[in-house]
Amino acid sequence: MLLLILAYLGGILTIFSPCVLPVIPFIFSRSHLSFRRSGLPTLVGMGLSFTLFAVLSAAGGSWVIQANASGRIVAMVVFGVLGLTLLFPSFSAKVMQPFVRLGGSLQNRASKSEGIGSSLLIGASVGLLWAPCAGPILGLVLAGAAVSGFSQNSFALLGAFALGAATSLAIAILASARVITALKKGFGAEEWIKKVLGVLVLISVTAIAFGLDTKFLAKLSYLNTNSIEQSLLSQAEIGRKNSDSNNLKDEGPMPSLEGAVTWLNSQPLTKESLKGKVVLVDFWTYSCINCLRTLPYLKAWSEKYGSQGLVIIGVHSPEFAFEKVTKNVSDAAKDLGLNYPIAVDSDMKIWTSFKNEYWPAHYFVDAKGQVRYHHFGEGKYEESEKVIRELLKEANPDLQFSDEVVSSSATGKGVEQAAGSQKDIANPETYLGYHRQDHFVSAYELERDSDYDYDFEDALLIKEWGLKGKWNVSSEMITNSSKGAVLALRFKARDLHLVLGSKDGKPIRFKVKIDGKEPGAMHGQDIDAKGNGTIGTERLYQLIRKDNADGEQVFEIEFLEPGANAFAFTFG
Repeated sequence: MLLLILAYLGGILTIFSPCVLPVIPFIFSRSHLSFRRSGLPTLVGMGLSFTLFAVLSAAGGSWVIQANASGRIVAMVVFGVLGLTLLFPSFSAKVMQPFVRLGGSLQNRASKSEGIGSSLLIGASVGLLWAPCAGPILGLVLAGAAVSGFSQNSFALLGAFALGAATSLAIAILASARVITALKKGFGAEEWIKKVLGVLVLISVTAIAFGLDTKFLAKLSYLNTNSIEQSLLSQAEIGRKNSDSNNLKDEGPMPSLEGAVTWLNSQPLTKESLKGKVVLVDFWTYSCINCLRTLPYLKAWSEKYGSQGLVIIGVHSPEFAFEKVTKNVSDAAKDLGLNYPIAVDSDMKIWTSFKNEYWPAHYFVDAKGQVRYHHFGEGKYEESEKVIRELLKEANPDLQFSDEVVSSSATGKGVEQAAGSQKDIANPETYLGYHRQDHFVSAYELERDSDYDYDFEDALLIKEWGLKGKWNVSSEMITNSSKGAVLALRFKARDLHLVLGSKDGKPIRFKVKIDGKEPGAMHGQDIDAKGNGTIGTERLYQLIRKDNADGEQVFEIEFLEPGANAFAFTFG
């Protein structure tokens, strides 16, 4: 319900987004018509285009971006023609005739250009231009639909967003009608108003065509609502995370564990076969540093409480394509020393069943099969262990536990990469493929899925990253096509990790520098003091490990052979 409210509010806020400003003249241009014949069809048309945009997102993944770009071109053509019709009545009569016939029976030539059909088309075009301005909340809904399919939940969120956008548009239409009516009474300048609006429409189309709607207007920070929407989302996530509590609650029956492509260390488990056991379900993926840091605690709990009725189930839900390969998951589990049951959830079916959104995520299930507690992210190890004890005690009141907990003394791979202070980390997780790419500076528009020779001249700012040499950028990774190609990033964090693999599975040598020098004592586990390292298996590589996160530095990695795949930076 909270997300529905936020989606609705996010839709309302889009009317104030900078890149929506060029659309406003189009709304005013038809405000002299009745709301039933113009305003309402415009709202319906916009809602339909939003729906089409969402369906394309769920069905087509990255293809929808190209489809939406084409949609914007169509919309610009439509509005360009509209601007000319406002300026030249005779041109209007000729151009709008096809839409008039489609719209229905109208009485005269003057009304033909202002029919319901044309209002629907204008509404759809407004939607096509409006959708890219929708901000983080619509992005969250569409991203979820693209990953997990277009579900009832994503449809409801999208509907709430579209309703919010339609509400703000309706207010604008009604308000604009009053404004123009007042102008007409005061000056009697209907034709003058139409011509002014026509000029404004053409100016707006020109601005959109040259990208000024996003390049220039987006810089008007006092009108930028993305930060407001992002704040709303953050508050929702914080509220959800803060709902974690040692006060156990009944959160409903455990969702299905069906859909795994295979199981490791166990026969397939079901929620029915687990009745009578306390279950901890851990969603993880082996390239996730936050997940790796939790594994020693899970292993320790499994060893300590397994004989007393605890079953830990790792659900490996992949983030990158290489993590869908069962052998890769199996090898990683062996390397990490994981002996408890692992469901290889390569098709994300268990993830979807739990409606999960985070790596790592822990769900605690009592002996009756009810989810009683959940926790997202790292940390809260002592609290989590207390939950395990409490649920075990519920199932068997005769159990006795020592006062010692393992959370403060867990050992194993991952603990040596324990997180630093989050407040000292300036960089977010940074994805390199174009699907989720941000802070890239080597080119205004990158070449997708083809080789291109990149470079950057200016010094990098914090969070920014760039490429030198020949690279191929795909949806989830970048691949160097020439030896000596460089990936650089300015960061502020104690640790820097990079998810790496190789195109052909062959070892690829690389060299790391910090501020143009060998890393020395700052080298991570996967390189030496001179910065030398080799890509072996596809996994997370720790490249920089410092004593603290003081100061910004420039990280560079040069690949000495072609064919290295780089997916994402993470920091600690």
